[in-house]
Amino acid sequence: MDNTDSDLFLIERFKKGDQAAFEKLVLKYQDRVYNTCRYMLGNGCEAEDAAQDVFIKIYKKLVNFKPSPYLSSWIYRIAVNTCIDYKRKPSRELLPGTSGNEMEYIREEMSTAPGPECSLESKQTGQAVISALNRLSKKLRTVIVLKEIEGLSYEEISKSLDISIGTVKSRISRAREELKSLLKNLREQN
Repeated sequence: MDNTDSDLFLIERFKKGDQAAFEKLVLKYQDRVYNTCRYMLGNGCEAEDAAQDVFIKIYKKLVNFKPSPYLSSWIYRIAVNTCIDYKRKPSRELLPGTSGNEMEYIREEMSTAPGPECSLESKQTGQAVISALNRLSKKLRTVIVLKEIEGLSYEEISKSLDISIGTVKSRISRAREELKSLLKNLREQN
């Protein structure tokens, strides 16, 4: 590895606005971060989400990182702390193949209040989920949005749409399966 690929060189380039330098750091550490998250969380999908969150945190904090040969230790600490945070959260996958962060992004997109700045990756993920939602039939999209984004109970959805609770559950189940398939296809295309 030449000097232009050293961690310290890449950090300095990033601090000067070189986004490609950050991309090189991500490529260098992504497998290690993912494996750490996978080991700690025991779930591949959750590990992917956690690893993405790790790199978002690194991106935000890297400008304040003091030059040190211990970047990898710092990255692992962020990864471990992120996984600990994930374990503390109620483990509820909102839609198969999506994380709570993606659903939070959708909530922000659908609300009129401006949300916090999101990284390009989060925006792309959110756009993929929104695209998948938009491909659902109106009936399926309506129940999944009411359940997962608005947080309504089955009973509240049943009353709102004037359909039975059994129909609500059936539509939500079908919507989740279709979303899972659509998201898988979208991820494979990218």
